[in-house]
Amino acid sequence: MKRKTAKEILAESFKELAVIRDIEKITIKEITDNCGYSPATFYRQFKDKYDLIAWDYAKEVEQNVGKIGRDGHTWKQALLVSAKYNIRHKEYLLNLFKHTSGIYSFEQYMTDVNVSFISEYLKKESAQIDEDLMRVLESYCYGAVKITIDRLTGKYDASPEDMARIYELSVPETLRQVLKPDK
Repeated sequence: MKRKTAKEILAESFKELAVIRDIEKITIKEITDNCGYSPATFYRQFKDKYDLIAWDYAKEVEQNVGKIGRDGHTWKQALLVSAKYNIRHKEYLLNLFKHTSGIYSFEQYMTDVNVSFISEYLKKESAQIDEDLMRVLESYCYGAVKITIDRLTGKYDASPEDMARIYELSVPETLRQVLKPDK
């Protein structure tokens, strides 16, 4: 049995609070009181709540993208897992999108994390990433995040399967050649 780490417990505590309260109003003390830890424990794990948000999202992406190529896990499946995560955590993600800005913008962070993990995946697959391909990848990730925000804010309704299909269809041809999303 795998025990949860302090980071995971603190992140769960924050998510519970962020579903019902604006994130900028959530204090470290509230996060730690909610899970029975002390603020000192929090600060041993994270520098602030934005660091916690960043760690938690990167962990989710890494777990999903890291499975690609193992046990038959494909890019299409990774896109579906992402779409399901987004729908399952709708209130939490909406709070992050609505109540972060500037250097702490979750929209920008989500885009940057996706670019980072996909570019690392491409490097592992021996793809050559020149500046043009990097701009295409950044544009794709920015667009995918925008599509996610539109879905979560109710601009249109789509099932996780439809969202995954939209993510897959929107991969630009230049990126598709090296990403091989059908693989």
